[in-house]
Amino acid sequence: MAKRSEIREKFINALAATGQDTVTVDEIKTICSQIDIAHPYWFTNDTSNRVKRGTYKVPGVTGVALQAQVIPMTKPVEKSSNKIVNVQTELEETNLVPTSYTNYVPFGNFDDVLSIVKSMRFFPVFVSGHSGNGKTMSIEQACAKAKRKFVCVSMTPETDESDLLGNYVLIDGNMEWRDGPVTTAARQGAVLCIDEIDYGAQNLSSLQRVLEGKPFMLKKKGELITPAPGFTVFATANTKGKGSDDGRYMFTNVLNEAFLERFRTTMEQEFPPVTIERKIIKKELASAGREDDDFAEKLVTWADVIRKTFADGGCDEVISTRRLVHIVETYGIFGDKIKALTLCLNRFDDDTKASFVDLYTKVDAGASAEQILTEQPEQTETGVGDNDIPF
Repeated sequence: MAKRSEIREKFINALAATGQDTVTVDEIKTICSQIDIAHPYWFTNDTSNRVKRGTYKVPGVTGVALQAQVIPMTKPVEKSSNKIVNVQTELEETNLVPTSYTNYVPFGNFDDVLSIVKSMRFFPVFVSGHSGNGKTMSIEQACAKAKRKFVCVSMTPETDESDLLGNYVLIDGNMEWRDGPVTTAARQGAVLCIDEIDYGAQNLSSLQRVLEGKPFMLKKKGELITPAPGFTVFATANTKGKGSDDGRYMFTNVLNEAFLERFRTTMEQEFPPVTIERKIIKKELASAGREDDDFAEKLVTWADVIRKTFADGGCDEVISTRRLVHIVETYGIFGDKIKALTLCLNRFDDDTKASFVDLYTKVDAGASAEQILTEQPEQTETGVGDNDIPF
């Protein structure tokens, strides 16, 4: 990645090459696009470079303050007392393209997500599915493959408009503006992922303009943000915005219908098929230094039986792909399969944990998923099994 001083010198030289006395904000954006750098807030926020609102001096022609080229990003720019300026961060020079995860195996909606990411079009998508089944990772890895910038923000019940769009902060006695992740992604033409969006509070309505792909207002600052080309939005959730009646996903909210309508499509993310999940677990075992194809096979069979039983209403808990990876990582540390299994199942109640461990012993003894699922539970006098779980 180019050094800050090199990026700034490149920009200053490009300005001087125009032969103009002054440049406008739009001309600066065009120049940045041509030389492939982010917007130079270090330049536009320096009041000594400003001629009037939206117009700036060109270096070498009108004596612009060239010291802006060498001001370290970690040091505050000198400014008048009580002057409101933008916080200078390293986001403009940070590489937002995620790193490819070597153990990732594409499945489900990945090809469709990749097509959207590669299209560079604004196409907001809502992705729903159980926790731990790879929703967010699929978006991140699609961006890694397409070499697209990726910004992810996780929602909480306390997340508000300021957390998303930006807010004023007090630094050294001066009020400074700090962009939120939504604004950052829009300025940079990045792929924005709003993780666990159904945890968001009522302030999500502040994103409705964003989800239309149109310029949106930073109300506290009075600035209109026009998203750069390539900006788009993915939202992930464990529900479809209708809340969680069974209590599995506490604090999820019923989202406004007008808000949900702004997403072009909804993708339903399922757990990976057995063949794909087997590849994932084999790779994770290799990374943990415990290559064991037999253990991978048994873990995936065990999880598959539990998921099918869960889908039929036979148990109240489910084993996610993430949970399988946790078991593998724990096994990598302790080298004991049953200990790894037990430690990673301790989050469940005692009866569920005992049932899941008992099921694994059957799988470990050689029972297939079909054999276990066809076992009939003992019948009571009423004809209903004491326990619907077939293990």
